Amino acid sequence: MPTVSAHVARTLAAHVDHVFGVMGNGNAWFLDSLERDTDAAFTAVRHEAGGVVAADAHFRASGRVAAATATYGAGFTNTLTALAEAVQAAVPLVLVVGDEPTSGPRPWGVDQVALASAVGARTYTVGRTDAAATTVIAVEHALAYRVPTVLAIPYDVATAEAGPVPGVAEPRLPGALGPRGEFAAGAIATLAGRLAGASRPLLVAGRGAWLADAGGVLGELAAATGAVTASTALGRGIFPDDRYDLGVAGGFGAEGAMSLVREADVAVVFGASLNQFTMRCGDLFAPGTFIAQVDVAPAATHPHVGAYVRGDAALVGRALVAELGSLGAASSGWRESIELAPLRAHDPGVGVVPEDGRLDPRSVAARLAELLPEDRVVVSDGGHFIGWANMYWPVASPDRMVMVGTAFQSIGLGFPSVPGAAAANPDATIVLTTGDGGGLMAIADLESAVRTAAGRGIAVVWNDAAYGAEVHVYGRQGVAESPMRIPGVDFARLADAVGAEGVVVRRLDDLERLASWSAEPVGGRRFLLLDCRISDRVVAPYQDEILRAAAR
Repeated sequence: MPTVSAHVARTLAAHVDHVFGVMGNGNAWFLDSLERDTDAAFTAVRHEAGGVVAADAHFRASGRVAAATATYGAGFTNTLTALAEAVQAAVPLVLVVGDEPTSGPRPWGVDQVALASAVGARTYTVGRTDAAATTVIAVEHALAYRVPTVLAIPYDVATAEAGPVPGVAEPRLPGALGPRGEFAAGAIATLAGRLAGASRPLLVAGRGAWLADAGGVLGELAAATGAVTASTALGRGIFPDDRYDLGVAGGFGAEGAMSLVREADVAVVFGASLNQFTMRCGDLFAPGTFIAQVDVAPAATHPHVGAYVRGDAALVGRALVAELGSLGAASSGWRESIELAPLRAHDPGVGVVPEDGRLDPRSVAARLAELLPEDRVVVSDGGHFIGWANMYWPVASPDRMVMVGTAFQSIGLGFPSVPGAAAANPDATIVLTTGDGGGLMAIADLESAVRTAAGRGIAVVWNDAAYGAEVHVYGRQGVAESPMRIPGVDFARLADAVGAEGVVVRRLDDLERLASWSAEPVGGRRFLLLDCRISDRVVAPYQDEILRAAAR
């Protein structure tokens, strides 16, 4: 007779095709049923946080919800940082965990419901008679509200017989939020009039526009208005015509491109929250720029916004195209009048920094951009180094730049991102960019990354023997630097120990191993880790912007 755990596993497997996590006594029976009774794949990671991170990265890289699993108590508390990151980043996933018996907590128990709630995740607890229905509700909640949910199986009901697994209703999800009513119609008409009269229009798109599948219609809008385009870091590659695209707006943008942004007279932002990085701490647009925002949030998310239209980016974009057509609006011609390619160029660096004889990270990033396989999916840990990949490595679409950690400002989530991205993109090259601080924090899941990506995986470790952000922010203020420094770590040898090929990169020529590696058959090569010994003297431009803003 199927158990409660079997009800959860079989029902969940109808909605997810992959589960990541660590087995313990609280989730053993769930995993047993998942393996025996379903077609869902399970990938073991080495730390419970890694299971949530992998499920998070899987969604960001594919748009398909995945699940994570951990045992109760210490297994659950280990997931909290990764769970908080998924909440902050609005990533739907289901975390299946064991929980205290229905009779009450044991001496080592913790209030898991309260802990999950504290980071913004709702918990659904299954019972003997409602396990399948509760599982569907948890999936529905995650997808409808774009948040992680926790699905708890009390220890004393995990093996209780629950009868045949019932058929349950499919999750009911809300439709796209369209502009409705006279006020919305008026706002769209007014915004279309602004765009029709603009001499230098600019369109900016973020992750929300990608999730709304708005790339095509925003391309039409850009063509109709002659607008130059740009994106947030999470929206890279969304516009279909990159001839007129400036790349990432904000702290990761090229200086020439950001200067052109300040020339715009009308800027419309689709599906982006306009955080401090995108807005360059308030300096992205010139004071005279009319800024409109289109998003599903209840109200505008930045004080510089002059007009707000609430709605799905694709639906509002389509309405704007139609309105411009009814006005007989002509293209401004602005984008055709500018040679954009030189504006997108980034500083190539100096090769080797004279002060310490270590590599300039800008030069490393620029050379890697020439060598990395074009089919890449880039996954990024958090840390000072995040600018290098975002500035120098273009990607084909927003789902090919996965930044796990930045929403919650955490580090140490890089290596476990690889299994999630690898499962989501089984034919792509997965490229991890991580620092030595975050890399050490997540080192247990170096093995997970190597095992799951194998010959499709590359890790770039920006090894400056320091917590770089702290050096650049607090070291400048005279804070003692000893706690900010990391003793030299040989990541190449660590990689060798778990079956990868590690290469120490002290000269730019050492990167040529990537070129020969790329030419080898995937099945005949190992995961490649590039241990890049970079200087800590080079400050990322976005970090400089933050420091300047703080000094105002």
